[in-house]
Amino acid sequence: FPLCQTVEHGFPHQPSALGYSPFLRLMAIGTRSGAIKLYGAPGVEFMGLHEENNTVMQIHFIPDQCQLLTLLDDNSLHLWTLKQHSGASELQEEHRFTLKGPPGSPPSAMQITAVLPHSSREVLYLGTESGNIFVVELPTFTVLEDRTITSEAVMQRVPEDYCNRRSCEFVEALREHPKNPDQILIGYSRGFIALWDLQNSKVTHQFLGSQQLENLYWQRDGSKFISCHYDGSYTQWPVSSDNRQPEPLQNSVPYGPFPCKAISKIYWQTTKNGVPYIIFQGGMPRASYGDRHSISVVHGSQQTAFDFTSRVIDFFIIFSSEPTAEFDDPSAMVVLAEEELVVIDLKTAGWPAVHPPYLASLHCSAITCSHHVSNIPLKLWERIISAGSKQNIHYSNMPWPIDGGTNIAPDPPQRDLLLTGHEDGTVRFWDASGVCLHLLYKLSTVRVFLTDADPNDNMNTLGEDEWPPLRKVGTFDPYSDDPRLGIQKIYLCKYSGYLAVAGTAGQVLVMELNDEDAEHVVDHAEADLLQDQEGYRWKGHEKLKARDGPVRFEAGFQPFVLVQCQPPAVVTSLALHSEWKLVAFGTSHGFGLFDHQQKRLVFVKCTLHPSDQLALEGPLSRVKSLKKSLRQSFRRIRRSRVSGRKRRGGSGNASEVQEVNARFDQDALQEMELAPVQRKIEARSAEDSFTGFVRTLYFADTFLRDSSRHCPSLWAGTNGGTVYAFCLRVPPAERRMDEPVRAEQAKEIQLMHRAPVVGILVLDGRSTPLPEPLEVAHDLSKSPDMQGSHQLLVVSEEQFKVFTLPKVSSKLKLKLTALEGCRVRKVTVANFGSCKTDDYSENDLAVLTNLGDIQIISLPFLKLQIRYPCIRKEDVSGIASCVFTKYGQGFYLISPSEFERFSLSTKWLVEPRCVVDMPEVTSNNHVRKSGVESAARKSRSLGDSGEDERKSGRLMEHALLNDETVLKEIQSTLEGCR
Repeated sequence: FPLCQTVEHGFPHQPSALGYSPFLRLMAIGTRSGAIKLYGAPGVEFMGLHEENNTVMQIHFIPDQCQLLTLLDDNSLHLWTLKQHSGASELQEEHRFTLKGPPGSPPSAMQITAVLPHSSREVLYLGTESGNIFVVELPTFTVLEDRTITSEAVMQRVPEDYCNRRSCEFVEALREHPKNPDQILIGYSRGFIALWDLQNSKVTHQFLGSQQLENLYWQRDGSKFISCHYDGSYTQWPVSSDNRQPEPLQNSVPYGPFPCKAISKIYWQTTKNGVPYIIFQGGMPRASYGDRHSISVVHGSQQTAFDFTSRVIDFFIIFSSEPTAEFDDPSAMVVLAEEELVVIDLKTAGWPAVHPPYLASLHCSAITCSHHVSNIPLKLWERIISAGSKQNIHYSNMPWPIDGGTNIAPDPPQRDLLLTGHEDGTVRFWDASGVCLHLLYKLSTVRVFLTDADPNDNMNTLGEDEWPPLRKVGTFDPYSDDPRLGIQKIYLCKYSGYLAVAGTAGQVLVMELNDEDAEHVVDHAEADLLQDQEGYRWKGHEKLKARDGPVRFEAGFQPFVLVQCQPPAVVTSLALHSEWKLVAFGTSHGFGLFDHQQKRLVFVKCTLHPSDQLALEGPLSRVKSLKKSLRQSFRRIRRSRVSGRKRRGGSGNASEVQEVNARFDQDALQEMELAPVQRKIEARSAEDSFTGFVRTLYFADTFLRDSSRHCPSLWAGTNGGTVYAFCLRVPPAERRMDEPVRAEQAKEIQLMHRAPVVGILVLDGRSTPLPEPLEVAHDLSKSPDMQGSHQLLVVSEEQFKVFTLPKVSSKLKLKLTALEGCRVRKVTVANFGSCKTDDYSENDLAVLTNLGDIQIISLPFLKLQIRYPCIRKEDVSGIASCVFTKYGQGFYLISPSEFERFSLSTKWLVEPRCVVDMPEVTSNNHVRKSGVESAARKSRSLGDSGEDERKSGRLMEHALLNDETVLKEIQSTLEGCR
């Protein structure tokens, strides 16, 4: 059971920098926490982490190399390289460097503001706040002081009146001449721009700008460049061969004449038809559009201002990077916003968005729950993809433009789905089979209910004469029309295609898959969990109002029945049995069973304790009784003191008491030597709040009344440590619609410590967990053993306990809290296969505790196999979001937008593995490419130190040349096999 954290799915939390290599066709994203992530073709992923955990401010790829530079907010530079290690390529940090000034100089004087990796791949040019430009040698990061470009040298020939008004401080931009590597363009914050000759160390051209400079961009032929400014304008400057003072060719304020936001970045892209693309960020009128995050694209008469749903961090254009190409011919615009990645197709009419294969915005609406389904049948998979493709008709058909590297990971052995429920009432279906978490289909439950928002509203509609021509792009929308729509529980049956979804306001929807659009009435039923008991008054939110008439649904999962719990509290547990056509649901007040074939309520059971008033306040009510919680705390303290005095003895003289205590201490010491130390666990009171909270529901065909006849049953576990068992009578298929399903309570188990029940499981005569509904019918599981005696496993927060059935007598238990001091938060049965042979596998319990530890416990003997620290114990949301898979993998949220994937199985391991074209620079500076295998693996066994053994070059060379396998590999490489 090796714990490997293999890959991060989703969108990086708090991105802060963006970089792109046209040579490698790789994109890099840096974050505020110091992470750096590289992406290429789907499946090509690398990740690195700066030790300092500082914000990544800038990312620059070294031209024609597999190296990149990062600038952090502590003014440090870091050089990263994709290197081969143990037959795989990894992203490794090579060097780090901090630019230091002479003693006594202020720190701001050496603050790096602009970075230019020169095309020679030998030096870096670093612009600073002081206006000086330092030259640093690569890869040693040696400062070449004799080549420093000082602001005084740049300003030597500038007119005196201009110098007085605009000083050369704060280097805003450095750009290399596209045709002449011996010239660089220097832009200063106050608007002055100079073309510097590196060979002769002098200024060849001066450009006297009058507005505060934001950025510079060279045109492809080097005859002109563009400067963009703080006042929302951009200027086109000529670069002539003579020494005359250049005058601007064009000065434009695209959205003037009123005051506009700064244009922070601009591209001028040439095309074959002569009409350029002008693409710039910002520039919108401040008064009306100061809060918008926009990038405008202008191509002749076409102009669109793309309006993003969150702040734009940076963007780049993908265009022809071949040196021999005459025109740019841009194909795509890639925009990194604060909450999502948006790619715009510039080749297709209308400039549609491109559906991203990775970096999905998981948190486009806040994730409220998740559900994983392994090994999806092909037919269901194709139907879900078909439904999703009908939703994506407005996306471009353009192939993904960031396609560097090649994914050589083996094809996923099975099709897996990860379903996420969201605050806005949607459920998203993700392809979780491989490295890329890809959106297949989105389901919305909003149409079932009457809300303030009209589902037919289109945010992208524009009037013909509207100016600026804004168009909203992106899917991030954190605002929910109604918090009651939030999805809390999901259950999908992969064999029948039935889906049950439950929400915040007590709504339970049962759906089935339809390949076509349909319009029908959704049947309603109410489940009164209080059973008209007097003295209870619900203080929380109202139920959602359902639509009465026919509702039109898109192809995909379509609701056919709505069960509304009363009071409309959050649904806390859900179970679906598609073979019996039954759905069970539970809230903080009780649980119920609904027959979705006959559309009839079978029964409800109230679990509410008379003193449990908090359960009637609802999740959206923030009013809690401080007096009551204090009173309960004092009661617990008083009970513990009283019970302690009773144990020590309350009668007899002092000598007798001392003798008894001495004997007790001696016995306790002997017991401590024989048994592991156990913590004292205070028994919970029945008066504690939320004891009726239903934590788990479970269907089983087992022996409940006697050992000779088995029958369908429903089990429910509560927060107060109570387990209810109901016998069900499900009519045979031929009479299923004629006779009602009947239920009768058969058992009620009360755990001694009243610890919350988090899991219930029945083991058959072979001590194997009962198969899923319809699993045996599809020949995917053996029939359960109904000859031997069954066992019931009840998992509470504090212990695991096995009972025999049908007598329900205690057989075996494992104390967790008493021995480990932790509590169970999540538990599931996982099947662990052998990586050596397909003939062996075993079922074990995968357990997550409140300390963030993952434990594997054997079945049926409840022996602890192994324990790993996985999630920080302070990360409460990460622990709450964890979901295990059926085959020993798992997911948990490391941020609102990212899932961390981990594996406990040697057989099932999903991790990036890819080939990247690595350049090799020969002595004559010609670039040659060779394929290098990359495992890009972030998987790390937690027990490994991760430090490489370093040996001297000669010893290593000698060892390699005497290794037959290495020699064969070198020979095959030379022969062009790789």
